[in-house]
Amino acid sequence: MNKARFFVGGFFRRFSDLPENLQEGHYRYFVVYSYVFFAALLFHFLFIFIFALIPIRSLAFLNVGSTTIWVLILWLHFKGKRITSIFLASFEVILHAAMCVVSIGWETGFQNYVLTLPLMVFFSPWADNRVKVPLSAFFGLTYVALYFFFGNATPHNIIEPWLRITLYCGNSVALCFVLSLAAYYYNTAATNAEATLEKEKSKLEDLTVLLRKMFGRYLSTEVMNSLIENPSTLELGGEKRSVTIMMTDLRGFTALSERLEPEKVVKMLNTYFEVMVEVISRFNGTINEIVGDALLIIFGAPQEMPDRAQRAVACAIEMQNKMAEVNETNRSEGLPELEMGIGLNETEVIVGNIGSAKRSKYAAVGSGVNMTNRIESYTVGGQIFISESVRQKAGEVLRIDAQQDVLPKGSETPLRIYEVGGIAGDFNLVLEKKDPPMMTLAQQLPIVYTVLDGKDVGKRGFAGSVVELSRNCANIALSDAVAVLTNLKMNLVDVDAKLSARDFYGKVTKSSGEKPQTHLVHFTSVPPEVDSYFQAVQKYASRQAAI
Repeated sequence: MNKARFFVGGFFRRFSDLPENLQEGHYRYFVVYSYVFFAALLFHFLFIFIFALIPIRSLAFLNVGSTTIWVLILWLHFKGKRITSIFLASFEVILHAAMCVVSIGWETGFQNYVLTLPLMVFFSPWADNRVKVPLSAFFGLTYVALYFFFGNATPHNIIEPWLRITLYCGNSVALCFVLSLAAYYYNTAATNAEATLEKEKSKLEDLTVLLRKMFGRYLSTEVMNSLIENPSTLELGGEKRSVTIMMTDLRGFTALSERLEPEKVVKMLNTYFEVMVEVISRFNGTINEIVGDALLIIFGAPQEMPDRAQRAVACAIEMQNKMAEVNETNRSEGLPELEMGIGLNETEVIVGNIGSAKRSKYAAVGSGVNMTNRIESYTVGGQIFISESVRQKAGEVLRIDAQQDVLPKGSETPLRIYEVGGIAGDFNLVLEKKDPPMMTLAQQLPIVYTVLDGKDVGKRGFAGSVVELSRNCANIALSDAVAVLTNLKMNLVDVDAKLSARDFYGKVTKSSGEKPQTHLVHFTSVPPEVDSYFQAVQKYASRQAAI
């Protein structure tokens, strides 16, 4: 019994198995035809015995041939020969109806099966509409022709009235059954297809969310959305575009990372990037690259951005202001405080997918990118430097605190850079700089320094002394005039050998221009031992001042 049930269940399940060449969207039509063709096969097989009992042997033999044809039709259907099976089924229905009407009369109702053929044709997604309409009209004319030629003719076989009525009612019931069967399985197949589609849609949505979550860590939202909405952007190639480029860097982070445990370095970077990325996203910047502690951000690609320069400046100001939040988190976790410099440049670059077919990235290429890096290198912690092109593009809404002509490496002409302190207009942001107070030292701290750039680059052993000191900068009397934005490497003297061997770095941000040459030096990297020494000196100077 179980074997028989398994065989029957497997046989009927085959009606839902799609042929290899069938599209997913045609699933419901395939199922309907499977069951209707099988029902037609059963009806013709049963009528072999019905006509043999009446007895009308000519029609019994006719149904033997028809049953054979329906077996062939069903086989063609499962093989994917759908058009052939439909035309063969239509031919058999018309031929069978005509022979039954001729043999036993119009009143038996066999001709009504012809009326199902237009429905069968229109239920076929595989026939062209230009074929469906004339073919349906042909079936209608066939029905009319049967009536005109044989409707009132005397049948070849005279049967009892009760038998004629029984056949008519039986055919009517069978016709209703076939139509109901088609409607039921169409609805069932359509519901199953829609349920499957919903499941696939849900899976696709989950996959999309997963992909966005995964690649959102590596690509900006704008680049990711551009790739999802327009997959052709995955192709290698680029376009020339005017953009505003931002470069950020943490001052002295390389030296800091060498002293800390790797876990603490990663923790500091994660805290920093968590805050900065959120700010960049709010201003619609595209994070093009994260290299160590540095960020390369593009405003104006991949999407156009008419106010890109103002937006980039506003973003830079907000990022600098958010460093207070970053450092508050670092202090609470016993980690050092960080300072960031930002450079901005408005330039024309090539943006697009660069690399190979196996590995590529969305990038900006051009000399303007390198120039942005040069501009950023002149900053100290808390500063924002912009190029002349950014100042012109942003307009009069910028608050410029200072300007300086510099000669970047590899450049033949001086470059004018501007220090930004705020922006008005739609953004209305101010750089919240809190310069720590300077402490005048009762006894100056002697140092030796080395000029790291400028005309005196490489010269060692210059003498100097710290006159005033704060947490992150100092007024230092140098033995000779040094240009603003010059980088210095310094060492303490008259201290123990271990402490004097510790290098600390700074950048000249202001010069008094008087004798002796006093310069405001902003520290860019100070080792913990030197920092502790400076703090002790400040505390001592503070107590002396209070006495």
